[in-house]
Formats: sequence, C-alpha cells, structure tokens
Amino acid sequence: MKKRQIAILGSTGSIGTQALQVIEEHSDLYEVYCLTANNKVELLAEQAHRFKPAAIVVANETRYDELKRLMSDLPDIKVYAGRQALDEIVEAEPIDIVLTAMVGFAGLSPTIHAIKAHKTIALANKETLVVAGELILQLAQQYHTSILPVDSEHSAIFQSLVGEDNNPIEKILLTASGGPFRNFTMEQLENVTKADALHHPTWDMGAKITIDSATMMNKGFEVIEAKWLFGVNAHQIQVLVHPQSIVHSAVQFLDGAVKAQLGVPDMRLPIQYAFSFPNRLPLSGERLNFFEHKLEFFEPDLKKFRCLALAFEAIEKGGNMPCIVNAANEIVNRAFLEDKCGFLQMSDIISETMARCTFSARTDYETYIATDAEARRLATALL
Repeated sequence: MKKRQIAILGSTGSIGTQALQVIEEHSDLYEVYCLTANNKVELLAEQAHRFKPAAIVVANETRYDELKRLMSDLPDIKVYAGRQALDEIVEAEPIDIVLTAMVGFAGLSPTIHAIKAHKTIALANKETLVVAGELILQLAQQYHTSILPVDSEHSAIFQSLVGEDNNPIEKILLTASGGPFRNFTMEQLENVTKADALHHPTWDMGAKITIDSATMMNKGFEVIEAKWLFGVNAHQIQVLVHPQSIVHSAVQFLDGAVKAQLGVPDMRLPIQYAFSFPNRLPLSGERLNFFEHKLEFFEPDLKKFRCLALAFEAIEKGGNMPCIVNAANEIVNRAFLEDKCGFLQMSDIISETMARCTFSARTDYETYIATDAEARRLATALL
C-alpha cells in the first residue's frame, strides 16, 4: 500500500516533533515529504537527516545559507527559504496531508494554499480559524478539503461526534487545565514572572502557547475554533476547568447524554488520529488508570482570566474582531516573554486594542491582512 505523504509545517515545535514520533512508529503507513521551521535550522537539519524528506523550508530567509551548509551532504533534499516557499511547498502534488503546526498568524497563508491544492488539513494552528474561520470553512467546502482537528480538545469533540451523524449538539464542554495560576489571587497575578508562567502543570508545549494557557487566552481561541469547526454558537460552548487534563472535552446532546474522550495527556494520540481517521492504530505509551486519577471540574474565573472573556466578546462582535484579538495577543505574549509587559497588563492592552482598532464586518483575506497589521501597530504602541 502506498505510504501517505505528510508535510509538517512547524516540525521543530512541540506538535511537529511528536508528529515525527507518530510517523516513525508507523513508518509502514506514513512518510515525511516536507519539513519546515521558522528559525531552528540545526534541529530542522537533524530531522531532515533522519527522515529524508523531499524538501525542507526555513521561513526566516536569513538562515538559508546556514541551513544549506548543514544539508550539504544530502544534495537530493531540496532546501528553500521564505514565506512564499511555505505557500508553494504545500501545493506539491505528492502530499496527502498537511499538518499545520506553525504558531500564530503566519500559519494562515500556507493553510489557504494547502486547501486550494486539495490537501487534507491536520489542523494544529488554531489561529487559522480564530483569525479567518468563516473564510477557511468556505474554502474547505469549495475545494472539498477535509479539516481534521489536532488540538486535544477539538479532537476529543470530533471523536465524540463520530457515529452521531446529524444528531444536533446541545452543548460543547470544552475542558481547560486552568494553567499554573488557577488558584492565584489577583494580587498574586500582579507579580507572576515568565518563569512562573512557563511552568505548565500538565502539558509540555512551546513558550507562546504555554503563556496563552496561563492567561487562558489559549482556551478563548479554542472556543472560537470550536464555533467554526462544529457549527455552534458561543452560548453553546461551556468552558470547564479540569486540572487533571484527563477528560479532553465532551459533547452534550439534546437528550442530555454526554459523550467524552478521555486519556492521559499525550498529544501523539490526537495527532495520530488526524493522520489515521477513521481508523485507530496502535500507539505506544501510558494507559489511563482510573484508580490513580480523580476527576474535578470548576467554573473559570473570568475576572482573573480576562483573556477568556475577551475571546467571548470577540465572537459576539464577529467580523474582524477575533483577528484583532489574535494580533494584539501575539504582541503582548512576546512582550511578556521579553519582560516588557506584566501578566495582567496583557489583557488590558488586548482590550484597548479591540476598542481602538478599525472594526470591519468583512471576512476576506485582504481585510484580515490589513487588520492584523493595524492591530499589531496599536498593541505595540500601547506597551
């Protein structure tokens, strides 16, 4: 049987490296066609030497010469650089699946190109749907492209819906770990550092997503993503703080029945399920022992974690407002990591950017590009 060819956008990040583990475990079924990274050329070259893809791309063009030198002993592997190269490589004819594991707004353009090239999308870049959910769904329908969620929460919802056909969703129960500051007071939050915020209690993720988890903006983005993926309204999505991260999310149906997907925190499972759907494959690793885990659920505090409330506001406003929120969040997230912004100040700047940035009900690509640029300028000026 022909191996499925996979392109991994963001292969040096947390999702990308775990996806390579899945491919390695099922090397009889999957093969790497392309790997990409933004800056980490040493790791990208190491991965290329191990998996022998047809091509690799570094988004940062200034790192091209260095990457080319690192790959000089493997001249058959094509080496490219730049954002345009990312857009072009996903259109390569042999590719079956594009795993979008890039972080942030940068993932939008190559995802659009992959959809137009009729590639199956394994979606791990939540910002794609946060910024341009309506556009992405229109394109997926137009080009008959499948979008399979990789986020553990959305994969859990997707798995809970398999076999339910047209049964309407009454409510989506979207779980959140609560991050490292779940039990902090407002006074304690004023003094948290990036070192505190980067210490996530249950998940091992990249720095940007870990900070978003600490502010719960990550969960806000997942609410927006769930709205588009599963065709529900914001009021049908309930966020449950679940510190154990065992129940990855659930669906409540019209008869009151609730179906959930449970498992130990391991991102390889939703990655593999996106690759193998509708089949389930063996996966090495720990199994869930119900005698070792208690399951707790709490209501999120929207005053302490204002970013989650801002995400709900953005959904209600619609148009380009989620795009504004995402752009402002990317600016303050980076500023916090660079010690240029306080923890609570992040939500203040996002809120002020929402108030000042030009609102548009339009949902086309050009509007998103202009909105992203304006919101970034405003948020930077507010720092």
